[in-house]
Amino acid sequence: MVLKSTGSVPCTLQIVNYFSMHIAVAGNIGSGKTTLTELLAKHFRWETHFEDVDENPYLHDFYEDMQRWSFNLQIYFLNTRFNHILEIHKKGTTVIQDRTIYEDAYIFAPNLHSMGLMSTRDFENYYTLFNLMSSLIRPPDLLIYLRASVPTLVHQIQKRGRKYEITIRLDYLKRLNERYEAWIESYNLGKMLIIDVDNNQFTESREELSKVIDRVDAELFGLF
Repeated sequence: MVLKSTGSVPCTLQIVNYFSMHIAVAGNIGSGKTTLTELLAKHFRWETHFEDVDENPYLHDFYEDMQRWSFNLQIYFLNTRFNHILEIHKKGTTVIQDRTIYEDAYIFAPNLHSMGLMSTRDFENYYTLFNLMSSLIRPPDLLIYLRASVPTLVHQIQKRGRKYEITIRLDYLKRLNERYEAWIESYNLGKMLIIDVDNNQFTESREELSKVIDRVDAELFGLF
């Protein structure tokens, strides 16, 4: 491991490591996962894996008719995320991933089921498949959870302006937030770092981003 200074963020150290790691960024819709993934990848020179939003064949249909397309969407996410993880493990380099396979299984799919938007038969089928897939993969070396209130989520969703997200209901985001908090409370698969997005505007402040980077350094390398 080699330490060297970096000009990307003032008063920080950049870590150049010669072994592979898997870092994953988790959080509700609009919490800033993609932005933080990009910023950390740029600083640490990590490779990235992003959610397949633009090429997703079910996402637009799902927001138009959740009950009809919920099972199809969740199976698509499960399949793509599982394959992404296999690719990450094969690379032999450090990769940071936007959203995890666990969020679909512990948050989105059960939320759809509880809202009556996915049948019990479909949910049980989905969850059996998830259990099989999750037994074949390693969890992330570090999970970064972006905690954000519903008003913050709404503000950031509106700011990025995706048409198919405009119809997302407040109660839907609230339900997801509650499930995220329950999942994070019980998470025990490895190291975890929680970032309070309401009080850390890393997208707009280099100083706030430096704080996040220092905390990532501490979790991965124990430098601070």
